[in-house]
Amino acid sequence: MGEQIQDHQKKACELYYTNVYAQSFSPCGKYLAAGNNYGQIAVFSIVAALSPDATKASWTPVFSFKAQEDSVFSMVSTDTLLICAGSAGQVLAWKWADILNKAPKVVWSLSVPRGNSFTEPEINSLVLSSEDGVTRLYAGCGDNNVYIWDMESGTLLSQLKGHEDYIHCVCVKGEGLESQCVSASEDGTIRLWDIRAGREATHVIEPYKNELCARPEFGRWLGCVAVDPSADWLICGGGPKLSAWHLRSLSSTTVFDTPGACQQHVMFYEDTIISGGSEPRINHWFVNGDVKAQVPCRPTSVFNIVINTESQNHKVLSVAGCSPKLDVCTNFGYTAFSLTFAST
Repeated sequence: MGEQIQDHQKKACELYYTNVYAQSFSPCGKYLAAGNNYGQIAVFSIVAALSPDATKASWTPVFSFKAQEDSVFSMVSTDTLLICAGSAGQVLAWKWADILNKAPKVVWSLSVPRGNSFTEPEINSLVLSSEDGVTRLYAGCGDNNVYIWDMESGTLLSQLKGHEDYIHCVCVKGEGLESQCVSASEDGTIRLWDIRAGREATHVIEPYKNELCARPEFGRWLGCVAVDPSADWLICGGGPKLSAWHLRSLSSTTVFDTPGACQQHVMFYEDTIISGGSEPRINHWFVNGDVKAQVPCRPTSVFNIVINTESQNHKVLSVAGCSPKLDVCTNFGYTAFSLTFAST
């Protein structure tokens, strides 16, 4: 009986301190996977959660499993795979079919070169992109580097060096031969890398040096970056205010009003910009910087926002952060319900 009580107390404590850093929808759009700071991955049924007959039980995981010993920081999906990475310095892949059959097994793994470090570098951001017929996996890491792998062969194609501190976020600008990797770092810079040109950044943006963006009280670090589908505009934030930059002129065009919050996630969606950070709300912005909506959320700090674009019948926005709760918005203007990340 004593062991059962201790186990219950341990799980309750873990749940209280749960941070959810990463999310990804399944290729069919019917499931959502989320990874937390205990190395656990929980899988939720979006179909069941949206059902008219849904109960609180419908908002708990249909399956959970231990992915790794440490935090899961990043997550992406392909047509068949769920790919995750975190503080263990490895990229791990599972088949979605195996996960949904509740029999997950790692089908392949990639390791970040350790270099001169005695520890494995964290992998904070993953993004997939196809250029000239090759699908590449980009990883932004805690050793200040971006690594690029060929997804078919698992070959490490390139290592982008130049940042002087921890990389928080990577994305890809453009398509095909014109594509560039974009990275945001603790060193206060956004770097644009021409994949064909090699390892040196072609352009560097430093928002903390712009007097309209700078907030010395919060530091120079950048925690998020996104590029719009036209590849003309970039938006970034962190210590400096959230700001939009014209990529052809490399000039700041819009500064967003986030007076007391550091933005940690940002994305373009249709004609708006969506961001979240160190406060319990999601910001919806017009491109000119005006606020479209501010939606309260349960996570006290927001780390990740995803939109289900895989299924029009189950189109939702999910918010994750400092909470075992993942807020789900059906019309993006309010939280319809919250999924609960149960401890395994």
